[in-house]
Amino acid sequence: MVGRGVHLCGSVPLSDAAAVFAQVATRLGGHISRLPDGETGVRDNWVVWQLPRLQAHPALVTVPPPSPEYGPSERVQPAPGVDPASIDFGALGYAQAARESWRVFEQLRDQGLIRPGVRFQVSLPTPIAVVGAFVAGPQAELETRYEAAILAELDQITSAIPHEDLAIQWDAAVEFALFEGVFPCWFGGDYPARLGGVIERLSRLGDAVPAGVELGYHLCYGDFGHRHFVEPADTSKLVDVASGVAVALSRPLNWVHLPVPKERADPGYFAPLAGLATEPETTLYLGLVHASDGFEGARRRIKAASAFVPEFGIATECGMGRRPAGQIPDLLDLHARLATSLD
Repeated sequence: MVGRGVHLCGSVPLSDAAAVFAQVATRLGGHISRLPDGETGVRDNWVVWQLPRLQAHPALVTVPPPSPEYGPSERVQPAPGVDPASIDFGALGYAQAARESWRVFEQLRDQGLIRPGVRFQVSLPTPIAVVGAFVAGPQAELETRYEAAILAELDQITSAIPHEDLAIQWDAAVEFALFEGVFPCWFGGDYPARLGGVIERLSRLGDAVPAGVELGYHLCYGDFGHRHFVEPADTSKLVDVASGVAVALSRPLNWVHLPVPKERADPGYFAPLAGLATEPETTLYLGLVHASDGFEGARRRIKAASAFVPEFGIATECGMGRRPAGQIPDLLDLHARLATSLD
């Protein structure tokens, strides 16, 4: 098989963007072509930092969830008398963070620490991620309003950063929670209908990324408390989404990332990858690197996957943000060692 480098999903729990850029650029070198800022500080637990922003919105009130749920246990809904279609979510914070980190990226690149050609990667949540986890209702209307807000953030990011230096990743996890019945779904009564709704949404988000900016998707089964909301039976639903989006997009898809649970080194998990309908220029990254079983565990999963896909890159299942900072250098070194073994 042929290796296609290393991908970082987004979060890296170091002190700040400069520390993340320096550690990743130094330890992964030529194995990586995109650098995220690590989503440090308040952003360290993926979209959870959006919940207090929603709770502070004057048109929304906080309510308990309908039942015990995976992740944070509060939701919001429009205050009495508020028309949900009138709600403007305003600034979400993603564009501000990206602009600040971009300045650091430029400085380190000018100093030679970041090599030429490496892009600055910005990971953004899909509206389903926030609405599915944090909105009690009406979810359809507030999804529309949140989508308008996140696309405004995207526009600010792509206006501030040169397109040839930028890569945008859409993070899709709650979509799979809707498929699996973990969270209530506001569209589609069965899996085919929900799948169609997800593909339509994800491809619309992808097509909003301007030409010249790289585009990728991180598909996920959750990492809250280092556990999935359910264990995926195999890669079939992941392949359904990745293939559907790849076909529906009207622009190039540069990469897609899929998780691989630590326990799965069996052919059954990877077999659906043989039907992945992406173009050759789309890099597949498999999240099969787990700190707890290291090089040998990853090599077992690599061997199983390579029976169905001849080329792929490597990654962890999700971001690294829920890990102790002290584990990060060794984890990055593990990625480099594995990537070298595949070259």
